[in-house]
Amino acid sequence: MYLDFYGLRENPFNVTSDPNFLYLSHTHKEALNHLLFGIDQRKGFIEITGEIGAGKTTLCKSLLDRLDDRTKTSLIFNSDLPENQLLEAILDDFGIVPQRRCKVAFLRQLNDFLLEQLSHRNNSVLIIDEAQNLRSSTLETIRMLSNLETEKEKLLQIILVGQPQLREKLNSPKLLQLRQRISVRFHVEALKRDEVRGYIEHRLHIAAPSENITFTPEAIDHIYPYSKGIPRLINITCDKSLLLGFVRGTRFIGRDIVQKSIEEIEGQLHFTTVHDV
Repeated sequence: MYLDFYGLRENPFNVTSDPNFLYLSHTHKEALNHLLFGIDQRKGFIEITGEIGAGKTTLCKSLLDRLDDRTKTSLIFNSDLPENQLLEAILDDFGIVPQRRCKVAFLRQLNDFLLEQLSHRNNSVLIIDEAQNLRSSTLETIRMLSNLETEKEKLLQIILVGQPQLREKLNSPKLLQLRQRISVRFHVEALKRDEVRGYIEHRLHIAAPSENITFTPEAIDHIYPYSKGIPRLINITCDKSLLLGFVRGTRFIGRDIVQKSIEEIEGQLHFTTVHDV
């Protein structure tokens, strides 16, 4: 609705996980380095956690863009699948056509694929997003995938990405063997107060290099306590603020616009429409 008014090529504050908009804050850069290290060194299991909306999925997609052609990947978003369907989804994303639809056949085909990749000196990476939703029995099957190895190195690097509940689940005594195999762990923190301005300006620059929009320091200071530095909440607040700025005919986003936007997001006021002008 407001793209033309602000001279934007695209919406800078969509809540979709677009890696082109990834802002490498200190915590996101460190998380990415942990991922790249774990993959390059064939560490086997890697655990990445973070609060809802912290940018974990965007981070995973950005990771895929940074891996070379010698790294084969399977990225699973639906972690709530039954065990056999999950294995089939893993094979499918690796480009493997299942010969028979049973667990034993899936594992045999996956092992053959991984050995073939190793013979070409390729690496293979499985990323499971929203891993806190995995059933304990499915996590045990995933642990078995880590048994696919040679005497010297792991055939498959497994990245579990999820909310803090993932850590709680992995602390279960039933999953002790899996927990002991996780060699790389990192928790994605929220943005610091002084990073929020950089985050907002980064996204605006990607969508509109002309820098036709101004969020005042007071506006940004007001966004931080509401969002608590969570990127998704920052996006929602900024998107609503741009809509209200459009309605008011201003490209200058001040504290008052942010405050009213937050109130509307929380349902405390009627929602802004172009008819409110």
